[in-house]
Amino acid sequence: MENVNLIDTFSEFKELKNIDRPTMMSVLEDVFRGMLAKKYGSADNFDIIVNIDKGDFEIWRNREVVEDEDFTDENTQIPLSEAHKIDEDYEVGEEVSDEVKFLDFGRRAILALRQNLVARILDLEKNNIYQKYKDRIGDIVTGEVYQVWKRETLVLDDDGNELILPKPEQIPSDHFRKGDTIRAVVIRVEMKNNTPNIILSRTSPVFLERLFELEVPEIFDGLITIRKIVRVPGERAKVAVESYDERIDPVGACVGMKGSRIHGIVRELRNENIDVINYTSNIQLFITRALNPAKISSIKLIESEKKAEIYLKPSEVSLAIGKGGLNIKLAGQLTGYDIEVYREPDNEDEEDVNLDEFADEIEGWIIDELKAIGCDTARSVLRLTVHDLVKRTDLEEETIKEVVNILKSEFEKE
Repeated sequence: MENVNLIDTFSEFKELKNIDRPTMMSVLEDVFRGMLAKKYGSADNFDIIVNIDKGDFEIWRNREVVEDEDFTDENTQIPLSEAHKIDEDYEVGEEVSDEVKFLDFGRRAILALRQNLVARILDLEKNNIYQKYKDRIGDIVTGEVYQVWKRETLVLDDDGNELILPKPEQIPSDHFRKGDTIRAVVIRVEMKNNTPNIILSRTSPVFLERLFELEVPEIFDGLITIRKIVRVPGERAKVAVESYDERIDPVGACVGMKGSRIHGIVRELRNENIDVINYTSNIQLFITRALNPAKISSIKLIESEKKAEIYLKPSEVSLAIGKGGLNIKLAGQLTGYDIEVYREPDNEDEEDVNLDEFADEIEGWIIDELKAIGCDTARSVLRLTVHDLVKRTDLEEETIKEVVNILKSEFEKE
């Protein structure tokens, strides 16, 4: 009975965990030899025969026939008189094989062996999962949502392995329920307390890159290269692409006919606005493309500081900055330049004052905040409402009101 139970345990793990036959044979034999060595002192003279298909096994002990007076080791030797009870034809020096009954080990030893077997197989399975996903870092996986918690979501893959999608790695508008099918990229695999911890992400730029590879055959085939991706998950992303084949329009290929290719990606990313940009080594042109749809009048590069001063008409400033400052922020990350926006006055005769002139009345960090959204002069600040300034900067409403009053007073003096 114990024999059957043990093999049932073995068969169950073989079926559920999908461990290959040779590995399972090796583990089972190893566990048996450990038990034999504990009972007999050595397991070198034992043959273990496992029949996985039938679900049974046999243990045979091999002992050398010796003269009765030379008998010293019960495990490796058998007296001639004892051997003759088995078969009268045995002679000194020959080998006798007799089956060791599993039940003779006792219930306690059998229970310990079963526990050891279960532990070994679980460790083996954990290591297999770790190695499998270690090789899949950067790949997209599809899974089913099993449990949704406040800080993370538990996802099961096709084999029932547990994957973790932390809250910070979810798109802000992601809302999952048990049973939902989701896609994410494997970003990290680690062992914690001897358990593989597989971390997924939907916010990583790598996830967006893999989605492009799935939707755009030219990228998968290497005809188009993704040079860089920057994104604010769920809001906006910029993707710089390049083709070494002049016959291929990389932007057109990525977008597809009437947006057919990019629409699937946008839906997967919860309507994230994706700008696909043609990469160029001409940094001024690259910055111009990155700030699309704004039309830039001129660019001044300060290479030593990796800074770009952008000059454009007042009507174009809001387009360059974008909603919540995302366009200019992502353009800077994509190009690697700190981009500052400057307005060209609508009326050349209209007097204006640079914000730096108010350094004695307004703190420097406040001026920097205003410059960061393209307001480098007094009138450029005053053209915006207090509400808009609060929304676009990290400044408090009271601080902005004080600044506005200071700037207004400058023109009222005149």
